[in-house]
Amino acid sequence: MTIAETLGEFLAGVSYAELPALTHTHAKMLIASTLASAACGTQIASAGIVRALERERGGRADACVWFDSGTALPLVGAARVNAMMSDAAASDDSDLRNIVHAGTPTIAAAFALAGRTGASGAEILSAIVVGYEAAGRIASAVNLGHGKRGFHGCVGAIFGAAAAAAHLLKLTPLQMAHTLALSATSIGGLAAAAASSVAREYHAGHATMLGMEAALAAGRGYTSELGIFEIEHGFCAVYGARDIHEITAGLGADWDIVTDMAIKLVPGGHPHHALAEAGANASRLGKINPDDVAEISVSRPGLTQLSGPLHPADLIDMAHSPAYFTAAGVADGRFGWEHATLEKIKNPTIHALIDKVKVGPQPTHKPEAYRHGASVAITTYAGETFSSTVLVPKGAACLGIDWCDVDEKYRTLIPQAQVNATALETSLGCIHEFEQCAQVESLLQHLR
Repeated sequence: MTIAETLGEFLAGVSYAELPALTHTHAKMLIASTLASAACGTQIASAGIVRALERERGGRADACVWFDSGTALPLVGAARVNAMMSDAAASDDSDLRNIVHAGTPTIAAAFALAGRTGASGAEILSAIVVGYEAAGRIASAVNLGHGKRGFHGCVGAIFGAAAAAAHLLKLTPLQMAHTLALSATSIGGLAAAAASSVAREYHAGHATMLGMEAALAAGRGYTSELGIFEIEHGFCAVYGARDIHEITAGLGADWDIVTDMAIKLVPGGHPHHALAEAGANASRLGKINPDDVAEISVSRPGLTQLSGPLHPADLIDMAHSPAYFTAAGVADGRFGWEHATLEKIKNPTIHALIDKVKVGPQPTHKPEAYRHGASVAITTYAGETFSSTVLVPKGAACLGIDWCDVDEKYRTLIPQAQVNATALETSLGCIHEFEQCAQVESLLQHLR
């Protein structure tokens, strides 16, 4: 069989009862994280523009827009808007194998379709696990290649939406395979635009929209080239896969949502979280006064120069500025949700420290242990040096994720969508017991 057929047969056959309990827990955590990030996105203009466009377009009222009491929208339009809101805030999730925000399109698609299909909470959770697995496996195969060619991570994220939608539609293994194949030939997106503009969340909306369209079309009998992953000029060849066989290797032996998912417990690009964490650790260790800092040295495997804008001016800049993450952590001895605000982004103390951030020698001791980790060393004018190494940022599944951290994120961010305290706590309770929900509306009715 082709890769699409092999993966399609596996994904279509997954059931809630057969999945490990930790996959259910992590799927619920992912729901909380995605909705919390979307609450921030309600205030962001890019998502508002597309929300207005989808409302003007109108159509069949199938799915609600999160945090919006207006008329429901067609399936794909609602999911597109919801995914954009979550991605726009740069506070969603990342798959640490490839830094693809797979949860955003997966949950947006699953929630939209669940309203039409009448799926239970348990069925939605299994669809989320399936979607995360598809996105993680396919994106990982092309992880290094697609970046070198200039493509954005949405080329992997689309498979989360596609597989989750196909699962809830109860497509056959062959239809699931065609869903994946149609998705593979549909998606694009340039990293240069995503790193410097609001095209990043536009990509998330398109990945969600196109993945759902692929599942809906395949469900009606639409077919594609089933060998698209392995043929010449196919998906893997175009996006530069290292080993196409890893897409289907060891299916069911472990689950991406358990081994590689990471919940953002602070805002911004996940590869920079360890820099902020290590900088804050070193700052607290030395009881650092920012005025006493002479130099800040950062290092991690493969880091030779600072990327992104050195001095960020807005959320987009901040999300892609390793120097800002490092300097902010050193300045405040912590890094949190407030560091995504304009007040912090423009803070003169942080900007003064940014000019002192330099790239140090790459670590030589067990570099393979760094999973988007980093080391930070602070040298003072008095000649003292304080350092910290964070091998894996907090919120990574491989470290274990604590519900109290997810709950704190939810309680911190959800109020930005004007959700009152009672509705917030009721909705959070629904998420904790999501497998008991008869339908998705049991949760979403509290978020309008």
